[in-house]
Amino acid sequence: MPQFIKTLVDALRDLAPIVGVVLFFQLIVLQQPFPEPMKIAGGMVAVVIGLALFIQGLELSLFPLGENMAGALVRKASAPWLIIFSFALGFGTTVAEPALIAVSQEAARITAAAGMIDATQDAQSSYALGLRMTVAISVGAAIVTGVMRIIKGWPIQYIIIGGYLVIVVLTQFAPENIIGVAYDSGGVTTSTITVPLVTALGIGLSTVIKGRNPMIDGFGLIAFASLFPIAFVLIYGIVI
Repeated sequence: MPQFIKTLVDALRDLAPIVGVVLFFQLIVLQQPFPEPMKIAGGMVAVVIGLALFIQGLELSLFPLGENMAGALVRKASAPWLIIFSFALGFGTTVAEPALIAVSQEAARITAAAGMIDATQDAQSSYALGLRMTVAISVGAAIVTGVMRIIKGWPIQYIIIGGYLVIVVLTQFAPENIIGVAYDSGGVTTSTITVPLVTALGIGLSTVIKGRNPMIDGFGLIAFASLFPIAFVLIYGIVI
């Protein structure tokens, strides 16, 4: 309980600047009272408690679980299973990402409104599902690449620079209506579900592999998880 109280205080401190900005603009700049203040206050309390519970859950379960599984696979020298686990982790966490679901549905709605796909529910659902699957597969490929980088010791800067050069080239050929969605896809994949598990995987691998430094080699997988979806969605737009 003392640890949760500390986490609760930390969450309140982290949210304080956001609350301060909202209060300043609502009361000082707009000079308007809050609509339904009790409802808003209750929602803010729920946000603080929810954030504290989420952080506590990460520390108690997701981070240790990811690190232990990565370490166990490395110690068993099971490279194929490690690759399969990495892809499945990236795919599974991304396909369930609430932000990705929201963006894919909105992209399908706007695309249908522009007349680029049929305005039927089936057409929009198919488009949104295709977009989600493309992004999820791309993150799975990104995590596999990141794991291979940790195992082999590849320099991260060459992969990142090369990847963005590919994106620049693909952008020239992709339809204009998909470019914004593609670039946003790189952001929505690195959210509440994906980041904790992927970070734990990278740190766990770099901790147990001899000659690797968790601070130098353990991070960088999130960068790949942001980079690969952009390229994959641009290709998806070109093909579709």
